[in-house]
Amino acid sequence: MESYFDRTIQAIGPSAFDKLQNANIILFGAGGVGGWCAEALVRTGVKHLTIVDFDIINPSNINRQLVAMHANIGLPKVEQLRTRLLNINPEADITVINERYCDKTAELFDFNQYDYVLDAIDSVPDKTLLITKATRSSATFFASMGAGRKYNPGEIRVGRFNKVYGCPLARALRHHLKSYDNINTSFTCVWSPEISTDSGTIAPVVMTFGATLAGLVINDIIQCK
Repeated sequence: MESYFDRTIQAIGPSAFDKLQNANIILFGAGGVGGWCAEALVRTGVKHLTIVDFDIINPSNINRQLVAMHANIGLPKVEQLRTRLLNINPEADITVINERYCDKTAELFDFNQYDYVLDAIDSVPDKTLLITKATRSSATFFASMGAGRKYNPGEIRVGRFNKVYGCPLARALRHHLKSYDNINTSFTCVWSPEISTDSGTIAPVVMTFGATLAGLVINDIIQCK
């Protein structure tokens, strides 16, 4: 399979590529941001990826989500994403968990066994819980803030969560995180300060959020090679 990744090896070097292949990553969310993030990771060379999501593909997902097609409406997102990722790299170790991450399932996950925990969840309560658990583990944690109501991919940024502004999701998360003691809010996230009163979202923004989230992992590995 290494011949498939010649361009990646040329870009990041064999040492970083080996680390990428050996990294154990868990991603929460297989929707808009999560799907594009997963594909970017596997196309770059990630082999060990666990994806957690409980949702099915709906017609409204077609405008922006990687696995949303007319032919698979009503099917679980994680299963469709796994099929696609294995078609990219049949040797990849792709585990999918068709569950919602929430207070009833949180204890099923030991984040200390992973190198990276990635958050692409939309639900504020579930996202809050994931942040509290992941930031207290030994894993490196990266998160995506809201891609909704954003229309300009050029506005997307990377920064510390406690410095984010103009993001309603981040604002809601701060409110919920006040209920927890000793939470590290300086974790790195993908976000956009773009403000709009319209609803909905578009594919270029969601794709860029997902690719940027994947890039955080890849560049972290490159810097540590």
